[in-house]
Amino acid sequence: MDFFVASPPDPLMECVDNPPGAGKHTPPKDFVCPITSHIFDDPVTLETGQTYERKAIQEWLDRGNSTCPITRQKLHGSQLPKTNYVLKRLIASWREQNPSSTLAQSGNSKESDQLFESAMRSTSPDSVISQATIDGTVSELRIAISNLCMSEILEESEMAVLRIERFWQEANMEVEIQAMLSKPPVINGFVEILFNSVDTRILRATVFLLSELGSRDDSVIQTLTRVDSDVECVVALFQKGLLEAAVLIYLLRPSTMSLVEMDMVDTLFTVLREKDDDLLKMCMKPKTASVLLLGQILGSAEESIISEVVRRVISSKLLESIVGSLESQWAEERIAAVGILLRCMQEDGSCRNIIADKAELAPVLESFIGANDGERFEIVHFLSELVKLNRRTFNEQVLHIIKDEGTFSTMHTLLIYLQTALEDQRPVVAGLLLQLDLLAEPRKMSIYREEAMDTLISCLRNTDFPAAQIAAADTILDLQGRFSSSGMPLARAFLLKRAGLDKSYKSVMRKEHLGNMSGDIQETLEEEKAAEEWERKMAFVLVSHEFGLLFEALAEGLKSRYAELCSACFVSATWLVHMLTLLPDTGVRGAARVCLLKRFVSIFKSAKDTEDKALSMLALSSFIRDREGLHDLTSYIKDILKGLREFKKSSKVALEMLTVFSEGSESSADLWNHKELVQEDCSENGEVLSIVCFKDKIFSGHSDGRIKVWTGKGSILQLIQETREHNKAVTSMAVLQSGERLYSGSVDKTVRVWSIGNQGMRFEQVYDMKDQVNNLAVANSISCFIPQGAGIKVHSWSGASKVLNPSKYVKSLTLVHGKLYCGCQDNSIQEIDLATGTLSTIQSGSRKLLSKANPIYALQVHGGLIYSAGSSLDGAAVKIWNASNHSMVGTLPTTLEVRAMAISSERIYLGCKGGIVEVWCKKKHNRLETLQTGTSGKVLCMALNSDEEVLVIGTSDGRLQAWGLS
Repeated sequence: MDFFVASPPDPLMECVDNPPGAGKHTPPKDFVCPITSHIFDDPVTLETGQTYERKAIQEWLDRGNSTCPITRQKLHGSQLPKTNYVLKRLIASWREQNPSSTLAQSGNSKESDQLFESAMRSTSPDSVISQATIDGTVSELRIAISNLCMSEILEESEMAVLRIERFWQEANMEVEIQAMLSKPPVINGFVEILFNSVDTRILRATVFLLSELGSRDDSVIQTLTRVDSDVECVVALFQKGLLEAAVLIYLLRPSTMSLVEMDMVDTLFTVLREKDDDLLKMCMKPKTASVLLLGQILGSAEESIISEVVRRVISSKLLESIVGSLESQWAEERIAAVGILLRCMQEDGSCRNIIADKAELAPVLESFIGANDGERFEIVHFLSELVKLNRRTFNEQVLHIIKDEGTFSTMHTLLIYLQTALEDQRPVVAGLLLQLDLLAEPRKMSIYREEAMDTLISCLRNTDFPAAQIAAADTILDLQGRFSSSGMPLARAFLLKRAGLDKSYKSVMRKEHLGNMSGDIQETLEEEKAAEEWERKMAFVLVSHEFGLLFEALAEGLKSRYAELCSACFVSATWLVHMLTLLPDTGVRGAARVCLLKRFVSIFKSAKDTEDKALSMLALSSFIRDREGLHDLTSYIKDILKGLREFKKSSKVALEMLTVFSEGSESSADLWNHKELVQEDCSENGEVLSIVCFKDKIFSGHSDGRIKVWTGKGSILQLIQETREHNKAVTSMAVLQSGERLYSGSVDKTVRVWSIGNQGMRFEQVYDMKDQVNNLAVANSISCFIPQGAGIKVHSWSGASKVLNPSKYVKSLTLVHGKLYCGCQDNSIQEIDLATGTLSTIQSGSRKLLSKANPIYALQVHGGLIYSAGSSLDGAAVKIWNASNHSMVGTLPTTLEVRAMAISSERIYLGCKGGIVEVWCKKKHNRLETLQTGTSGKVLCMALNSDEEVLVIGTSDGRLQAWGLS
């Protein structure tokens, strides 16, 4: 019984039996032994898939060889397999059809006859039985193939698929079976099943067989991809739930655009959610195929498509499934998973913690060795992004894993790769290598550190590759080590906080949801300690390399025309210069000063962005810590003074710098130089008795009962409103900050309330005080004022009033935190606690000296100190007291009679009789400057604007003057 001979002529079977290219007289190459070059008599197929004449390969092994002659693969044993009877029968059939060719070869080769005889002699009953079994099995397979391809009855074709699947699963002759099943007519038969069958079991078996064949023979894939509808059919089945089709789709190698157009992403997600046990065991796991296909989409699609798919990956909660692929046995799947997870972190950095917590990194590191250059950078980029965690301790744990796990030395591998990486990729490699090196002692020499630093600096200075420059600058910024929960570097935000711009810092923290770090206070403190320690170690390494060579490179980057590069270099330079104040001086401060001081001055002077000004100020503050730096910076005092004054209220850094400059003899004169901005003659309204500054407006009260509202623009005072609700002199005014209300007190025995708006003020209410109002002080529910007679009147807005300190004639008062301070005609000073009524004496009164009184004309409380001003009969017109214990802490030895006083954070202004204003240093109590108002009248009142840059004074001869720091 011979199926090959007895069966009728069949074009399909001819195609199966006769390989392409087989001529009638020339034996097919598969029939010829590659060692003897003769037709096989006893072919044996080795584990490598190569077939040889038994005698020839046996001699090869007997000579001591242990590899396949053609593939050179190592053979697991020296025992040869059984004869390849399928091939032998094909050869026999061919011999019958080509007797002349057979005879010719036999005549030419005596050895062939001997081999044939030897083979015939070796035939045994066992081999006959084996051959019969094979013959029967092959015959069954041929019948199934014929039914698959030729039957017009769908059920018969479907049953043929199941028989072929069973045969494939059970048989051990995969190479021979593969040759029969891989022919185009058979493949087309399988495709017809996919188009017509609705039986899930049949469809799964068909996809299984096509995948198995396609994974072994590229010609199968070529057959499937010749017709677009065949591929579309497979995709349609996949989308309908035939999840195993993911493997076949991957083997078909569709283009990325095709994958996107076929809208397969959701079904790929479904596969990723399935358990492997629920799917067929195939040449490749469907999950593996899905990860590879998803990696292909994210690796080469348009950016908008990538972003959308990545967001869907994250929202579908598939991260853990993809993280699992990092442990795959397939390096290709591991690398694809790396690419997907990298893009997830880039799209939504908050998933970084999940990945870092779940990922096994050892298999990823193993993948690096066999990967190509593009894949290697993908791995390095992934690891670099992974260590941008918002917890420093966790970051360092991950770095230790990267450094220590894997068969090979990660640092050595990165060092080798650093030499061959593309220019714009080298900074990322160098940054990761530097972080791994920093886990050891940072003060010790290291070839890894030296190479990494050299790379960062050379890339930063390589103007031929702007992308490499930007990558290097960004990497240096990331090395600071502080990141938000989304992986964004926080170096700029933390520097702004250190510069005093807490609002900017808190705004960034709110955006990044970092208001409250999870965990208890102790954990937060430990994280901050770890972050500070890392920052110090990394800064030390960066600034110490080649005696501060990095500062030179950053200075060059600051001049770049690329805004992104310039910005990153600016923040990095600010950070490193600031860190110099916290690091031991190794001689690099001078290098930083030479390279960057002038540039920082320029930015501070000209930058329009407040944050940039603050950062440059922080950097400049570092230079004043040493004598040479202070000397160099003092030469630029005129360029930075205005900016420092703008920041002094919001920033301790600015205040400290101003203090340092004020203590330097070379710069103090420049610091406090005033010039007259404007002068207005209001003499027709009498004396200017009171002045208040609020926001951008100036309010002046006059002796004819008028109140004027001014705005200051440059060197011009513009009158925007004038009103006369009071019919007598406006002696004093006060602003209640919380409600934006202005209170005016008058000799006409009333207090009027005004609302302050953009265009001026609007009258709201009048209170009858039943006594002249002098020197008005206002709190939320009460007002205090000096009446015509003795004492102080405390008036409740509800109408009740009482007199305090009735034995004293009070000349000045001030109300601070519920305590009322009184400066009296007899030179005494009292403190009255309004809540308890307790009266304390700060300075006892004195009798008249030579028939002249010595009243306290001005009284102010500022910064926990009480300032009293009067005449200089005892040698000091101004005395300073401690507000808590009432001890005298200083005096201002002016010889003039002081009628008004204004105090700023650094200066004390004294308005004197004779039209003179003296400016004193608040800290050192020395006179800085004397301002000549050009009038012989008394300075009756004065006030500072909100930023303490402009002093406004009112005189007894009706003049209103504004002075500003030049």
